[in-house]
Amino acid sequence: MNKAQLVEAIQDRLGGRQQASEAVDVVLDAIVRSVVAGERVSVTGFGSFEKVDRPARYARNPQTGERVRVRKTSVPRFRAGAGFKELVSGAKKLPKNDVAVKKAPKGSLMGGTSAKKAAAKRAGAKKTAAKRGAAKKAAAVRTTAKRMPAKKTAAKKAATKKAAAKKTTAKKAAAKKTTAKKSSAKKATAKKAPARKAPGRRTAARKTAAKRATARKR
Repeated sequence: MNKAQLVEAIQDRLGGRQQASEAVDVVLDAIVRSVVAGERVSVTGFGSFEKVDRPARYARNPQTGERVRVRKTSVPRFRAGAGFKELVSGAKKLPKNDVAVKKAPKGSLMGGTSAKKAAAKRAGAKKTAAKRGAAKKAAAVRTTAKRMPAKKTAAKKAATKKAAAKKTTAKKAAAKKTTAKKSSAKKATAKKAPARKAPGRRTAARKTAAKRATARKR
């Protein structure tokens, strides 16, 4: 189908051949101008038109086989939409009493002003979300940094308490050992000291006889 046949196919719906021709020209002109400006034109259910930049490269001349340098250039590209692909592949059937491609919502043409505003809003929303995420991460890092010194201080206090308890236990053990040594020394000294012998009966009898003799002489 060429352009003339396309105009004939839609002239009955647009009220005549002239109106159909103008409609086709206006639509194609808008698409071409938008793609040349570097904008992407997307029609829901049909496809999208966009400009693609190709870097400089080397190619082969198909006739001579000579290697030729190709300059950097830009080419238009069309990508069929999901609905268009499904109709062509046979996954969906063409509607009999309705258009094959449903009407696109407002702003579906990416070259329009409303579409630009929508894209700007989306970009702003993404930036805001990124800033909020970064702020949350920074706050979490700060909170973690604050908690770390507190944990270290608690660990130091616990270690100090354990060390003090160990010192106290060691002192008590040393005191017990000293007391045990003193008591054992006292016992040993008591065993070594000789026991005093009680005066015998003979010595007492002699003293009594001496006292009686002295009394008689008087």
